[in-house]
Parts: sequence; C-alpha cells; structure tokens
Amino acid sequence: MIQRRSFLGLMGAATAAAGTGSLVLPAAAENKKHTIALVPGLTTDAFYITMHRGADAAAEALGQDLLFQGASEWNVTLQVPVLDAVIARKPDAILIAPTDKVQLVEPLKKANDAGITVVCVDTFIGNGVFQTGAGDADFPISYVASDNVLGGVMAARALAQSIGEKGKVYVSNVKPGVSTTDQREEGFKQEMANHPDIEVLETQFNDDDANKAAAQVQAVIGRVPDLAGVFGANLFSASGTANGVKQAGKQGEVKIAAFDAPQSVVQELKDGTFEIVIAQHPAEIGYFGVVAAYAHLTGNPVPTHIGTGFTVMTKDNIDDPNVSKYLYTG
Repeated sequence: MIQRRSFLGLMGAATAAAGTGSLVLPAAAENKKHTIALVPGLTTDAFYITMHRGADAAAEALGQDLLFQGASEWNVTLQVPVLDAVIARKPDAILIAPTDKVQLVEPLKKANDAGITVVCVDTFIGNGVFQTGAGDADFPISYVASDNVLGGVMAARALAQSIGEKGKVYVSNVKPGVSTTDQREEGFKQEMANHPDIEVLETQFNDDDANKAAAQVQAVIGRVPDLAGVFGANLFSASGTANGVKQAGKQGEVKIAAFDAPQSVVQELKDGTFEIVIAQHPAEIGYFGVVAAYAHLTGNPVPTHIGTGFTVMTKDNIDDPNVSKYLYTG
C-alpha cells in the first residue's frame, strides 16, 4: 500500500522519473481519491502552465483529482476571491503560489482552519519556514520551490562577467513583498557586493507589467547613458526590459540576465538580447507539490522545504536537448 511508503521513497521515484522527462510515479494502491487544488500566481504565464502540467501528471499517476483555478493577473485582490472560491469547494489540499507573503496569510488561514492541507509552491507566506510552532504563518506543511537566492547569485556572476566586471546595473523587479523575487534580488545584490567596480543602482518595480519595465529601462538609460546591465527578476521584468533596450537602440550594449525561460528566450539568447537565462523547473514544483500533499493526506511525514533545481541557459548550450527541455511551454 502506498500509505506505507515514506515520502523520501516517493520523492526518489519521482526524481528518477523527472530525470527522464516522463514524470510518472508507480501506480498508487490508495482507495480514497482526494481532491488537490492548484492556485497559481496567474494562469496566463508559461511558468504556471508548465507547473500545472507537472501537477496534473502527479495527480494522474497517484489516482487523485486535480483542480486548477487562478486569476489572469498577478494581483492580491484578484487571487483572494479565487482562493475563497476554491476553499468553498472543500478540496483536501491546496497548492498555492501566494502573490504576497503577508496579505495571503489570513486568507490561507481560512483553508487551514477548515482542515484543508496547505502547500506553498514557488512563492511562500511569512518567512517560508513552516511547522515550527512559531508565528502566524507557519501552518503550511511544506514549501516547494527552486533556490531563488542562488538563482540571483548566478545571474549576478554571469552579468558581472558579461560587462567586464565594471559598470552600472540595476534590478528590474515586480514589487516588494513577493517572496521569490525578493530572494532573487537579495542573491543578486549579495553577489554584486563581491564585484567592487560594479555599481548597483536603485531597483525599478514594474508591477509585473512588461510595458512598464520597458519604459523604466528607457528612462534609466536617459538618466544613466553608461548603463551596463540589468537583471530581470522574473519573466515580465526580463522580457519588458529586453523590449525597452531594443527600442532605445542599446541591444548588445546593455546586457541582460533573465530569470524564467519561456520558448521566446531561445532567440533572445541567440541574438544577444540575453546573456544568461535562469530556468526554474516548474513541472517539478507542481509535481512534488502534489506528491507532498498526497503523502501528508495518507499519513506520511513530509519535509517542510522541498528544493527543486534550475538550469542555466546561454547561447552556447541552448540547443542541447538536456537544456532546452526545461523551457516553459504555454
């Protein structure tokens, strides 16, 4: 019976399957069918579409029902009503990418108080450290995500090298209070402190609006004509910045390190728009999120933090199938 398997056993099987790209677990012998809901940060992003596919694969392999419901924009005021509607459907577990680490605490408490298992995927509430018995945001059973601080560090190293270890750079970010992008900025600035000839300018917040990110980089170029590089802390920040750099006629002069990897980054790497792209593994996040929820629901212990990997993409490796398989698909 699958109830007797440890979570680590499930994870090992899942990891082996994920490594082959098949994302298939051994068949479950569990009689009860649970409903597990996935509430993404937004439904229109290839990252979350890919996460949905991973979650769906795990639910199918385990014989569980998956409910997918989210807002079309990254917005707390849109996500909370969606969450309330999901809670009203009384699923056994909710996987959620909270759009704010503070404002989603109380709405998610409603789920927890209703006996619904909560798992944070990609983003988190509070400080992301759960099941400690301290604080009012430690009730989720687990946080499943890539190491966003390390991703920011890797982006900084690549950008520093591409601009010759000197010049002015800035971070194009979403808004304060988003756990993942806060961490990416943290890692980027942490690493840039090791490059004394690089000046990090004030962060520009774009509210997850690519057009705003494009306008911001053009404004910065107007004020700082010797701008050397930008770190786009998520998909819309990076793509918007790339468009703004092109419109300013600075493609190739202003180097861009991008986080997240839709199909469009292939050409942007090859034509020099992006120096590096940090690709998360959203299918694994969704997959292991479902596995964690299911393991908990069937009485198995679950790690409070499950780390997934990321892949560094450059123009030199993007044609490698072992790299390109991690592109997000819409």
